[in-house]
Amino acid sequence: MTYVETRRHELRKRALLMIDGSLTTNQQSSEGGACVRVQQGGYWGFASATGASDAQAIERLKDRALRNAQAMAAFGPKEAAGLPGGTYKGRHAFQGRPAIGQKELVERLQAITDWCRSRYPDLKSVRVRAEDEHHDKHVTNSLGSDASQAIQRGMVSIAFTIDGADGTPVELVEGDSCKGSLADLDLGPAAWEARLDALHGHLQAKREAVHARGGLKTVVLGPALAGILAHEAMGHPCEADIVLGGAITGDLVGKSIASELVSMVDIAHTFRGEEAMVPVYVDDEGAPGQDAVLIDRGVLRGFMSSRETAAQLGIPVTGSARAYAPADEPLVRMRNTVILPGNDKLDDMIAGVDDGYYLLRTSNGQADTTTEFMFGVTLGYEIKGGKLGRAIRDTTLSGSAIKVLQAVDAVSSEVQWEARGYCGKKQVMVVSMGGPALRTRAQLGGE
Repeated sequence: MTYVETRRHELRKRALLMIDGSLTTNQQSSEGGACVRVQQGGYWGFASATGASDAQAIERLKDRALRNAQAMAAFGPKEAAGLPGGTYKGRHAFQGRPAIGQKELVERLQAITDWCRSRYPDLKSVRVRAEDEHHDKHVTNSLGSDASQAIQRGMVSIAFTIDGADGTPVELVEGDSCKGSLADLDLGPAAWEARLDALHGHLQAKREAVHARGGLKTVVLGPALAGILAHEAMGHPCEADIVLGGAITGDLVGKSIASELVSMVDIAHTFRGEEAMVPVYVDDEGAPGQDAVLIDRGVLRGFMSSRETAAQLGIPVTGSARAYAPADEPLVRMRNTVILPGNDKLDDMIAGVDDGYYLLRTSNGQADTTTEFMFGVTLGYEIKGGKLGRAIRDTTLSGSAIKVLQAVDAVSSEVQWEARGYCGKKQVMVVSMGGPALRTRAQLGGE
């Protein structure tokens, strides 16, 4: 065997959903096990098992992984590429507050539900969802890495539903996420008051929402839209395995693909002196986590990589190989992807638009390897003469991320981060994304 890698991995999750004061979901799960990945004769072999992860279990998995690699060798001789990248030894875990018990957590969800009901009596429904998850990983490999790392996050979403002017339901969601567990998120009404007052105000505006006018429009994308643009539309095409699969970005390194105002980085573990929401000091191949500078002042500079994809492309190893569950193989994945802040003020960006839209929230998004994307927009407003106007109904934003980023003429000075969603790519993955506000041109769905 030219390479051996072992990972002991425990994953604990829980999720609670309260709808109008009734607890409809109360789940807890835990899975643990080990996996071994080997490379021999240029072929990979992988084996995993739940339960025991002692030395004997690891030896059995190593034998199975080796036999899997040998079976793959039936496809014929294959040149074994070297595996670049350094090694890592260390221990990392976030030291948060002691976990909240289920009973106390249910009481907190009930309290915030009751508070919302009392403060906003016109609501038809209040839905509160709370989740946290905790990954403990210990990775070793034959190159000399020996590292333990924990990824932990807590997240809460509060959804309000009200009847629209035409009687159809109108819903908006506010949420928060943190590093650690639900104990590290303040669920008290005082912590949510300003955000939920704003949410309720948006809901009232959306009751009377009008259709957007479709077509190529000047838009100010709020941080949530900018973050998902960075992740879905430009992040995935900058993952080295996607590049090897034919992504358009493969031929664009060193070329201008965005406005000079746009720089984009996949942060490994530290952003401007503070630990990121999903800190990856070492990946699941035992490679040290390095920031991946994807776009520097408009020019495409690089990709996120694993050891193997870095060798194939001749680029640095960024320590981006990650696996979600104990039985998953590591893939090239984003960690904390962000468009770096600029120097503009959001109010000035809006004031500079004579006829356009301010888009604040998105429901989902998808993109392909050409950077063509389509995102759902759940909250937005008209901009007329530099001032916000009527709310608009749910719509879509679409286009080529490259063209949208090339059209950026203002970037706000503040970045907002969140880590509430999952990234999907064969496996789900915990990631965070951050964005300032961007002013650009994009296709908006509508009349």
